[in-house]
Amino acid sequence: MPQFFSHDGFELSFVDEGSGEPVLLLHGFASSIVFNWTNPGWIKTLTGAGYRVIAFDHRGHGASTKSYETADYHPDALASDAVALLDHLSIPRAHVFGYSMGARVAAFMALQAPDRVATLIFGGLGSGMVDGVGDWDPIADALTAEDPTAISHPRGKMFRAFADQTRSDRMALAACIAESRAELSQARLSQIHQPTLVAVGTKDDIGGSPQRLAAMLPHGEAFAIEGRDHMLSVGDRSFKARVLAFLSAHLLGAEI
Repeated sequence: MPQFFSHDGFELSFVDEGSGEPVLLLHGFASSIVFNWTNPGWIKTLTGAGYRVIAFDHRGHGASTKSYETADYHPDALASDAVALLDHLSIPRAHVFGYSMGARVAAFMALQAPDRVATLIFGGLGSGMVDGVGDWDPIADALTAEDPTAISHPRGKMFRAFADQTRSDRMALAACIAESRAELSQARLSQIHQPTLVAVGTKDDIGGSPQRLAAMLPHGEAFAIEGRDHMLSVGDRSFKARVLAFLSAHLLGAEI
């Protein structure tokens, strides 16, 4: 059952399941615990492999408090929520796994509180973390459009349909998308020293190259999710197997 914790004026919904080394999950834009982690089977996969899984709905998403102020959605602010959740649960260090926007938040978290992050998994976001992920203004327009049938931009259509499917607050998402895409320089990425897995679908036209991003990281490794686009990569079996292998190779052990 979801629980709530308070941070920075927001009530944030979270789940805490299983036992073992903690894995903190950070979902993508317009998604939620349910759509990014529960339905694709990640929570079941990770708890079944002996991990404690913590996941929360970002501000503006899922069951968490909504804001219509763009400044509330900078990745540093979203990362501070993640650190606050670890504080709330008295977890000193965790493996941190983010998908898409959540991967960007994970990177900002590693820079903001490096001692709290043991390993990193960036799903659905490769070189786009540095180069950008294209023009997303049409997506904001699509989210606020009164008539969804009038939307012509392909990516805008996709995210509007996803937002409607998840019954999201589209005005909050429009505010989020305006601020949450802050890019990281290659110099700042070089300061992330945790072992990092970068996984992007071979048909993903949003995230960018996993190989290029991994090469920018001191301890990065790339994984191509074969035949999957941005949406379908999330629950891919080969992706799950690679994540489990990565975590197994970087156990915290006595640090917990």
